[in-house]
Parts: sequence; C-alpha cells; structure tokens
Amino acid sequence: MKKIEAIIRKSKFSAVKKALHAVDVNFFSYWDVTGLGNEKKGSVYRGVSYSTSDIQRRYLSIVVTDEFEEQTVNAILESARTGDVGDGKIFVSTIEESYRIRTGEKGKDTLK
Repeated sequence: MKKIEAIIRKSKFSAVKKALHAVDVNFFSYWDVTGLGNEKKGSVYRGVSYSTSDIQRRYLSIVVTDEFEEQTVNAILESARTGDVGDGKIFVSTIEESYRIRTGEKGKDTLK
C-alpha cells in the first residue's frame, strides 16, 4: 500500500477531486494549510502584489493499493497543474499495514 500526500492550490481542489473520482479513488482526507516554499519571487495580479507562499493550499492524504499508485499520482499531476510557481508537491511513502476499526480486519481489503 502507498500513502500519497499532495499539497495543491486550493483553487484546483475541485478539479483534483473530480480526477481522483474518475480513477476510482473515492476516499481521502484533506485539510486547508498554509506554508512557506523555496520560491522567493512575488507576483503581481491585477495590480496587487502577492507572495507565492501566501497562496491558499489544500493538503490531501490518500492511501491506495500499490496498483493504484501511478494512476492516482497522474490524476493529481494532470488536474492540479497550472504551470506557474506554487502548483504544489506530491509525496509517496509506503504503508506497512492498515486496519479497519469496525471489524478488526487488516490489509489491503480495508481500503475497499
């Protein structure tokens, strides 16, 4: 199993959610977050100066079976990309085990 964590623009959340549902990823958690990035360059939009680190972000946490890793990552990459600085990051890590609290079962069947 893999845990996919993505930090995306809040404005792209609807598109990412739709793309995830299209590849049968129907359960994930998300939070609104603020953070600082490496990019120090500011931008001007409609005469207002803003910092790329101040863009509203959404943090997604998704656990999938190994078979769903690539299509999940690709769905996020394609739907969250604007091509501008501050599009976000995706992190993938291995999950050793999962348990369903209600039944006590464990393993990849808990993700269904």
